Amino acid sequence: MAPPSTPAPAGDLTPELLGTPEWTDQMVASAGIPMYDIPFVSIGGGMGSFVTVDYLRVYGVPTSQMRVISNIDHPWQTYEFLTRCSQIPRGERIRSDSSSRPDNLWGFPSYALEEAWKDKNPAYLWQLFTEPLLNDYWTPRAGTVFENLEREAKRINYWDMLVKGQVRMVRRRAGGGYFTVVTPPEGAAPTKRIVFRSRFVHIAVGYPGLKFLPDLQEFRTKYSDYQHVVNAYEPHEQVYEFLKTRPGTVVIRGGGIVASRVLQRLFDDRKKFGLKTQIIHIFRTFVTGSHGPHVWSRRKGGDGWAYQGFNYPKSVWGGQLKAEMRKLEGAERAAKYKQMGGTNTPYRRHWQEQMRAGREGGYYHAVQGTVDRVERTEDGRLVSYVRSSDGIIREPVSDYIIDCTGLEADISEHRVFADLLQNSGAYRNPVGRLEVERHFEVKGTASGDGALYASGSATLGGYFPGVDTFLGLQIAAQEISDDLARRGFVRKMGPLRSTAQWFKWVFNSPV
Repeated sequence: MAPPSTPAPAGDLTPELLGTPEWTDQMVASAGIPMYDIPFVSIGGGMGSFVTVDYLRVYGVPTSQMRVISNIDHPWQTYEFLTRCSQIPRGERIRSDSSSRPDNLWGFPSYALEEAWKDKNPAYLWQLFTEPLLNDYWTPRAGTVFENLEREAKRINYWDMLVKGQVRMVRRRAGGGYFTVVTPPEGAAPTKRIVFRSRFVHIAVGYPGLKFLPDLQEFRTKYSDYQHVVNAYEPHEQVYEFLKTRPGTVVIRGGGIVASRVLQRLFDDRKKFGLKTQIIHIFRTFVTGSHGPHVWSRRKGGDGWAYQGFNYPKSVWGGQLKAEMRKLEGAERAAKYKQMGGTNTPYRRHWQEQMRAGREGGYYHAVQGTVDRVERTEDGRLVSYVRSSDGIIREPVSDYIIDCTGLEADISEHRVFADLLQNSGAYRNPVGRLEVERHFEVKGTASGDGALYASGSATLGGYFPGVDTFLGLQIAAQEISDDLARRGFVRKMGPLRSTAQWFKWVFNSPV
């Protein structure tokens, strides 16, 4: 790294720019960084960006007025990678409501209607009408979601708006609006950086990265072993391939949807290939039955798991919880999140039967405890030192450990959010994420007549709980679009125009 006194090369960030929270046009020009004027910029290029620009295209914003800055080629790329790693390939079903359609802001026809029509299977509709009393919640196949996203992306000319690059930071512009600093791919621009000068910026970058439990991270660092201790969200097919060659033991950590999917893969392989795999499942919190603060707020549970059909109770998307959350501030909001949050998974009859058979057959062992550390045995296997609530320490030995505890949630791990917190007036909400208004404008970042918005996981803890879901991204996109209409950037959406746009969607007519 060059000393601070060394001038930055032309077309790069200068010490003056890095140290100044609000930039002038002249400061950027003096650094030799090319500027491009685009009224609306979305950063991320994943599901959050796509849903937002899809709404704005339907509302009437032309592609020439928007740019999506991303280092991925299509909006579902990262999501499909994560679902595939966590054992949800295109043919399997994800955890999403039938009408939560990121490709269709109206939610009709639902995924269930579409799949029933395509598969000529009316049983899907029976399941939908009888959920969750007689049947499991109906959810779409991952492939159905991705195919429809591709159709909609083509319809709105998504790739006309895509700019490949890595966003370095967003800074306020003197006089209003924002500068978004982008590092383009090598050779794509004559300078190291380019800048988009915009009135509106939207940030939807997802999770900063993978999160490993401390003892597992310590093991990986100590032994440089990234093959036997793995995160469920990273490629780990070697685990399943090894188990096909000889009997082995796997430790699973975590009690959410990903843990249930990994379990199902292990059970399926055991039956399909006649394997002798042993499974040890460690729950930090072992749920033995229904739990909650009172009779009107309880979640089903048992055998270690907390059961819930979707990430949050359905009323957060349009019922009493949504109305209540919009009124709460500070500690009261944080307390409400704690009450209805927590790791949970949908109840699925199929893998419930698999677990029951595993317990009876002596090859699935669920235990409660906190792992103090993981060590390597003399023969190269893994021993976990598990301390249970009664103080007893168990030492299960395994060939692999699969960490299913989730993704990194600290927003400061992402450089764009870290810079916003330090230089642009943004601050954390009661649960530590980015504080946003009810219309998803980032609090403290206003710049003249411009606005900076955020949606997705970084905004968890705000006035709307279900942000990191398809329907949550859609609600955020609608709030943002309506706010942009109030600011005069786009026409308001009325019932007649909305109906006309729906027919365009049905017939796949370009926007």
